[in-house]
Amino acid sequence: MRLPQKYKLLSVNVVCGINMMPFATVEMEVEGKVRREYATGDGPVDATYRAIEKITGEKVHLERFSVSAITGGTDAQGKVSVYIEENGVVAVGRGAHTDIVVASAKAFVNALNRLQYRRHSKKSVREGV
Repeated sequence: MRLPQKYKLLSVNVVCGINMMPFATVEMEVEGKVRREYATGDGPVDATYRAIEKITGEKVHLERFSVSAITGGTDAQGKVSVYIEENGVVAVGRGAHTDIVVASAKAFVNALNRLQYRRHSKKSVREGV
């Protein structure tokens, strides 16, 4: 079953390096409307997640963040898995890309979409739908 996609990642642009504040610009489609935000953070992934949170208005707790290589070499595909939690509801998200920051953004957005689905399913069960 394919989950409904309330959030769709369109682009991620990150600037980071030694002696500079990481900065991310993220563009997403939220329920058919394109939104763009930017944020700074402790690192490129943190800045990206903060920009995504600004766009979605979501404030979740990141329980776990895991990065692994799918393939070898300098052009390796990276796989990111995240576990997020909100009020006792946990959602897992996954993303893959040759750019770890992009893979991280995909995983976070995937988890947010799963969380949205769980919220809706939980509400439907409570309402008897």
